[in-house]
Amino acid sequence: MYRAHNVIREDRSDGAVILRSGYTLSPVARCSGEWLDHWAGSTPDAVFLAERDGAGWRSLSYSETRQIVRTIAAGLLARGMNQKTPILIISGNSVNHALLSLAAQYVGVPTAPVAEQYALIPGARPQLLHCAGLVKPAMVYAEDMERFGDALSESVFDTVEKVVSRGAAEGVTDFATLLERHETDMAQVDAAAAAVGPDTVAKYLLTSGSTSSPKAVITTQRMMCANQAQILDALPFLRTRPPRIVDWLPWNHVFGGSHNVNMMLSNGGALYIDAGKPVQPLVQKTIENNQLVGGTLAFNVPVGFAMLRDAMKEDEALRNRYFSELDMLFYAGASLPQDVWADLEAMARDVRGDMPLFTSSWGLTETAPACLIQHEPTDMSGIIGVPMTGVEVKLLPDEGGRFEIRVRGPNVMPGYLDDPEKTAAAFDEEGYFITGDAVRFVDESDLTKGLKFDGRVSEDFKLQSGTWVRAAMLRLELLTALGPLAQDVVLCGEGRNELGLMVIPTADARAMADDEEDVLLGSGLHDALRDRLGDQSGKGSSMRIARVMVLAEPPSIGDGEITAKGNLNARKVQTRRAALVERLYGDTDPGVLNLLR
Repeated sequence: MYRAHNVIREDRSDGAVILRSGYTLSPVARCSGEWLDHWAGSTPDAVFLAERDGAGWRSLSYSETRQIVRTIAAGLLARGMNQKTPILIISGNSVNHALLSLAAQYVGVPTAPVAEQYALIPGARPQLLHCAGLVKPAMVYAEDMERFGDALSESVFDTVEKVVSRGAAEGVTDFATLLERHETDMAQVDAAAAAVGPDTVAKYLLTSGSTSSPKAVITTQRMMCANQAQILDALPFLRTRPPRIVDWLPWNHVFGGSHNVNMMLSNGGALYIDAGKPVQPLVQKTIENNQLVGGTLAFNVPVGFAMLRDAMKEDEALRNRYFSELDMLFYAGASLPQDVWADLEAMARDVRGDMPLFTSSWGLTETAPACLIQHEPTDMSGIIGVPMTGVEVKLLPDEGGRFEIRVRGPNVMPGYLDDPEKTAAAFDEEGYFITGDAVRFVDESDLTKGLKFDGRVSEDFKLQSGTWVRAAMLRLELLTALGPLAQDVVLCGEGRNELGLMVIPTADARAMADDEEDVLLGSGLHDALRDRLGDQSGKGSSMRIARVMVLAEPPSIGDGEITAKGNLNARKVQTRRAALVERLYGDTDPGVLNLLR
C-alpha cells in the first residue's frame, strides 16, 4: 500500500545538512502529451474528465479527450501559435478549460491560468492587468461572456483573441469553433507534438503576490513529468487501480492544476470537477458531488476537511460513500487540526475497519510542487515527510533547532518569466532554490519520521529586545485559541518592545460590537477576546500578546491585503494601515484591548 521512508543524510562542515531519498527516480515521461496518448490507447473508454450537468455529469473518456485535444491543437497551430504566444485563462475549473490547456500543452503553447477573482472583483482588476502585461497573451479564455465580459473589455485585450464557451458576442470567438476541423493537417499536429520536450514551457503559474506583485513561474514539461514520477515512486498504489477524485482545488494554483490534474492524467485516473468550495453555501455543492461519486483519493485544505467532517457526522450515507473506496486523504495549505484528523480517522475505521493513508506534502509553485512527502502512515498532523526521489534538500541551521530549507531537483523551475534579477536572487551559489520556509525534524535521531513545517523565515521578526518571534506558528496557535471570533489575525511588533495583534473578526465577533468605526469597539467583544486569549502575563515576550485591536474594514484583495490564494498578506495589512498600527501601540485608545492590565 505504501513505500517505507528511506533517507540519506550528509552533514557538512559548514553546519548544513543535506537530505536525499535512498530510492532512485523512476523513468520520467517526455511530456504530458505522452500520458494522454498512452491512456487513450490503453483504456480508451475510461472516464478522464467530468463536470456536473443537471442532475448528472458531463463526462469525456480518454479517447474522446484525445480526439478533441488534437482538434483544438490543430486550430491553435492554424493561428500560428507556439511557445511565444501564451493563452491567458481567467475563469475557473471546467472541462473546456482542461481541453484548451491540454491542447495547448500537446503542441507547445503555454497557458497561464490566473485567479478568477482578478477578473470578477473590480478592486482586484489591477492584478489581472499586471498578469496580462507580464504574460503578453495571444489569446484569452473565459467560461462565459456574462460573468467575464467586463474583464475581457479591458484595453489590454484589444489585440488579443477572446474565446468564451457561452454567450460569445461580436468580435469574440465561440469555443465551439475550436472543436471544428481545421485546415491544419494532423501530420502537423503530430510533428508539433513530437517537438515538445522536457524544456518546453507548459504553463506560466502566477505566484500569489504575498510579498510583491505576482511573478510568473516558468513551468516546464520536465518539472511536471518529473514530479509525477516522484509522486508515483512514493505512492505506488496509484498504479494498483486508476485513481478517482472529486476535486475543487483551483487550477491557477500548482496544487490543483499541476499536482492533481497531472496525477489523474499520468495514472489513467478520473477527475470529477467539483464546482463547490469550502465556504458557505458552496460547500453544499461539494457535499452533493461527494454523495454522487466516491473518490479513491481526497485532496483538500484543512477547513475543507473540517466542513466535510461536520457534514458526515450528521449523514451516515455520505460518510459511507466518502470512505468506502478511499486509498488516501491528503491535506495541504496549512496544518490540519488534530481534532479534525481524529474525527476523520474514527469515521474511516467505523465505515471500513481501517484507516486510509492520511498524509501531507510540501512544496511551492516554483517546485511543481511536491519536494517532500509523508508516505508512511502516521497518527500526527503537521508532518510534511521526507525528500522525494531526485530531490536534494539543504537544511541551514536556524535558532531553536529549526532549519531554513532549500531544494534542487528536476521539478524545480528554471526561473521567473522575463525577470533575471529575481531569478538570480531565488537560487543560492550551489543552485538550490531558496524557499524561505523553515522546518524541523520530528525526531533527529530517526530521519524516517520526517520533517515538520515550522513557518516562513521571512515572516519572523525581532522585538526591540532582539528576541525572535516565530510569527507563522504563533499565528496558528492564536487562530486556534480565538476560535469563532477571528477569521484571521496579523501579528505586529517588529522593532517594538511587545507584541500586538490585529484581529479580522468573524460575523459572530461583529455581533458583539457596540460600535463600529475604523476599529470595532465594545466591552462584550473585548471580554470575549480576553477570555479566549487567557492570562498572558506569565508568557515569554515572543509569545505574549500585550495589545489587541479588532479591524472593522475587511482586508482588500484590490489593495493586495489578500493574495490570489485567499491568504492574508500581513505585511501589506500593516503597511496600508500604518495609522492603525500606531493606534494599537497607543496608551489610551479605547479601541485597544490591553491584556497586561
